[in-house]
Amino acid sequence: MKLNGLRWWVIALIALATVINYIDRQALSVLWPDIVEELFPDESALERKQIYANISIVFVFAYAFGQAIFGKIFDWVGTRLGFVLSIGVWSLATIAHAFAQGLLTFSIFRAILGVAEAGNWPGAAKGNAEWFPTKERALAQGIFNSGAAIGGIIAIPLIAFLTVYFSWQMLFVVVGAVGLLWLIPWLILVKAPPGAHPWITDEERDYILTGQRQTTMSADLVETEVEEYNPSTGELLKRKQSWGVIIASAAIDPIWWLFVFWIPIYLNEVYSMDVKSIGIYGWVPYVGAMFGAWFGGLLAQNRLKAGWDTDKTRKLTITLGCLIMLPSLLAMSQPGSPTMAVIIMAVILFGFQTAIGNVQTLPSDLLGKKAVGTLAGFSGMAAKLGAVGLTALVPYLTADGNYAPAFIIGATLAIVAMAAVWVLIPKIEPLKKLD
Repeated sequence: MKLNGLRWWVIALIALATVINYIDRQALSVLWPDIVEELFPDESALERKQIYANISIVFVFAYAFGQAIFGKIFDWVGTRLGFVLSIGVWSLATIAHAFAQGLLTFSIFRAILGVAEAGNWPGAAKGNAEWFPTKERALAQGIFNSGAAIGGIIAIPLIAFLTVYFSWQMLFVVVGAVGLLWLIPWLILVKAPPGAHPWITDEERDYILTGQRQTTMSADLVETEVEEYNPSTGELLKRKQSWGVIIASAAIDPIWWLFVFWIPIYLNEVYSMDVKSIGIYGWVPYVGAMFGAWFGGLLAQNRLKAGWDTDKTRKLTITLGCLIMLPSLLAMSQPGSPTMAVIIMAVILFGFQTAIGNVQTLPSDLLGKKAVGTLAGFSGMAAKLGAVGLTALVPYLTADGNYAPAFIIGATLAIVAMAAVWVLIPKIEPLKKLD
């Protein structure tokens, strides 16, 4: 049996895993108004916000180190088994949330969830590097990243709706079980990498593998193939280009997590919304994120097909995304009505996703396939540590109900992300071994 367009089926499954990933992680923030009334009835509003922040910080810390751990795991065991380990464990951890009784047990289950969910990102970067030629990677990454946005769009209204029929405990069981079901088509479809997969057509295999060859153009316009650069971890961390990827990720990613963690809490605190009202408004920002993921990938693909090199394409798209975010983050200081607030959030997340898909393809632009997962894991860990820092600050920055300081910090981080790419990666191209 041969399956046409097998690479698109693979990235679609990874995008679906990301949808499930975001439903699982968003469940806590959407259900929090109900959970806090049942488990923490005597705490003040600030104490409740601090409990939520502490649980969220545990999750992101675990997520940060999980990125580095799973980056190595995917390089060791491969994409197929790596995803089985990642999504299998995080689905069981989601189900375990139903048995949480307080801060300690929630923190334990969120830590396990964080470590396992982290595998989705280095796994996607590695899967992208394996299954797509260079010119299609930004689009593939955009499709994958749109799964995060679609998960956000689905999660908030879906979970709010299901609270009519299920307790918060049963909801964790239901959403966790969906991830276990995902394993069935994954194990059936992804039997091997494209070079050895029995269902791939000869034309698609040649198209993928030929398009992955790293080449360089000499002064006399002779194109020669470049040997893949797969450095050791120590050598990788000596390269300023690696730190460009790591710092850009650490700066830009907290902007996303600012909204992932705090949209429901923000709407509840600033506009006094209950869970059902949050379900009406809270999904809107993720629509912007979904379109941004597609736009960033299509823009990069269009420019590469037009003859732009990888360096110019990536830097244009990343810079454009950051410049879209800057004024929008500042505008969130005084958004006005809740409708205007969620529309501005949608613009911010559009800009974020325009940029992040191209940031996440940088490891595969710079390194060979056997080192992509490692750099993707380190940059993902740095990104989540940055998110930890901002998440820890939010309760104090917003103690009086004013979220403007948090959004101003977000605008500053967008500038840092742009600078890291431009300064530390003078040219985005395959690296060569150090002399």
